[in-house]
Amino acid sequence: MSNSGNASYHFFFSNLANPLRIDIVLSLRDKEKSVTKLYKELGVEQSKLSHALASLRCCNIVESKKQGKERIYFLNKKTIMPILNLIDKHSTNFCKTPCSKCEKASHKLA
Repeated sequence: MSNSGNASYHFFFSNLANPLRIDIVLSLRDKEKSVTKLYKELGVEQSKLSHALASLRCCNIVESKKQGKERIYFLNKKTIMPILNLIDKHSTNFCKTPCSKCEKASHKLA
């Protein structure tokens, strides 16, 4: 794989390594939402939310459309929804009990 291919992997996964961005993705999983609804649901500063959404849009993880005066956000159904479904399947098949190694690794990252 070329270095440019590696860079896209790094950017994609580092984009999703942020807890707020994961919360946004999971919030949009079942229903598209306005910034106002996301702001109320997630309880974060609007500037942080806007920054996180911009980053997710840059990678085409989320998309948006104008609806009146509001911008409505939704997941890229073509690629992100299948990835989320695959993660669910992996989790069901291989993460049945909390793995102490995974827990230790995630605490080191926090």
